[in-house]
Amino acid sequence: MADVIVTRERRSGVAALHQGVGDLAIRFANAFRPQLSLGVRLITFDEAGRVFLVRHSYLPGLHLPGGAVDLGESCREAALREAREEGGLELSATPELFGLYWDPSRGRRDHIAVFLARDARQAGPRSASLEIIAAGFHPLDALPPNVTPATRRRLAEVTGTAPQTERW
Repeated sequence: MADVIVTRERRSGVAALHQGVGDLAIRFANAFRPQLSLGVRLITFDEAGRVFLVRHSYLPGLHLPGGAVDLGESCREAALREAREEGGLELSATPELFGLYWDPSRGRRDHIAVFLARDARQAGPRSASLEIIAAGFHPLDALPPNVTPATRRRLAEVTGTAPQTERW
């Protein structure tokens, strides 16, 4: 085994200038690069095996509950918050990460962490809000026709009727 000798590299003025310009170019490019966006969705089943879906006021169709991860919040914390906010859901166990997806339709750098929770229940009846106009559990074998294609794909993946992908 050869001895490793660590030496301090001396940089010439040209090399230092080159590295400085390179650093400046990276900073400039990052200033105009779209920021990474991170969201969560939650696949939630009740004791009867029904899945919880929401209807947003600003989007067509039925979706898995979820939303953006807030600054200073973990993905799991965001999933728990969205479960409470969008559905008034109480979860019997901590949701587990099911998959991480890239959604090219919303931007080049949009990613969604999908969590899975079972044996959830609603704390009580929910009234419509400015964001959520309908929410409830639905049997997997009788989903409403307006369930979004992405939601249907995630449900097929979690039930094992389709292979899991990395694209939303």
